[in-house]
Amino acid sequence: MNSSCKDKTSVLKEDLLIVSQREIAPRIFEMKLSGEMVLDMAPGQFLHLRVPDPSKLLRRPISICQIDKVNKVATIVYRVERAGTAILSQLKAGDRIDTMGPQGNGFDLSVVSAGQTALLIGGGIGVPPLVETAKQLAAKGVEVISVLGFATKDAVILEEELSAYGKVYVTTDDGSYGTKGYVSTVVDELTKEYSFDAIYSCGAPGMLKYVDQKFENHPHAYLSMESRMACGMGACYACVVHLRNAKEAANKRVCEDGPVFETGQIIL
Repeated sequence: MNSSCKDKTSVLKEDLLIVSQREIAPRIFEMKLSGEMVLDMAPGQFLHLRVPDPSKLLRRPISICQIDKVNKVATIVYRVERAGTAILSQLKAGDRIDTMGPQGNGFDLSVVSAGQTALLIGGGIGVPPLVETAKQLAAKGVEVISVLGFATKDAVILEEELSAYGKVYVTTDDGSYGTKGYVSTVVDELTKEYSFDAIYSCGAPGMLKYVDQKFENHPHAYLSMESRMACGMGACYACVVHLRNAKEAANKRVCEDGPVFETGQIIL
């Protein structure tokens, strides 16, 4: 990975202002946040949100979906899983939320340039961080092709947003929308036609394992890991992944060393 991608700014803490919140699919919410922290954000990083309930001790890590540095507004998209995210979904415009970030190593976009082609692969709630990635790649003159996988039509999110930056293919497990099957169904066909200069992916472990195997030897292929976290700053080692081909037992922390890793680097 390019060294510039690893040089993170120090983690900030700020009470971000909620500009808006809406449900965009069943149990999927889009929240827009405003604050000075937005100026330091990059594609592929995440925010660590404090749930405004004293019984919820751990923060919730949520990927950054879109970044508007002119207006200092960032968009996050998350799924309600348990009580903590359910509480977040009840917050309204005008509320403030205790936020640490931006955290983690984002996607390295420096490896592609104008005239080249990038493949973005996302599954379910792993799709959001690909939107800002696509926007910044397209701004560089890179051709962007996205392949998105969902369980069913009702779960499809951010197709329109990604379509603004390039061709989008959607797959659903049950065939209720787009191509029936998994992202691999489309990706396997696309790789017969295109020689992609970079691959960026985020999604469930099974999807990432497919991407890791297919593009194991690609020089610029990246996986963004989703993981439950505790401190979110690398101190507690609650989000460890193990390295492949290490002579001795070795590991990396998703929060501090990731969430983005190169293919062929970690055990999935």
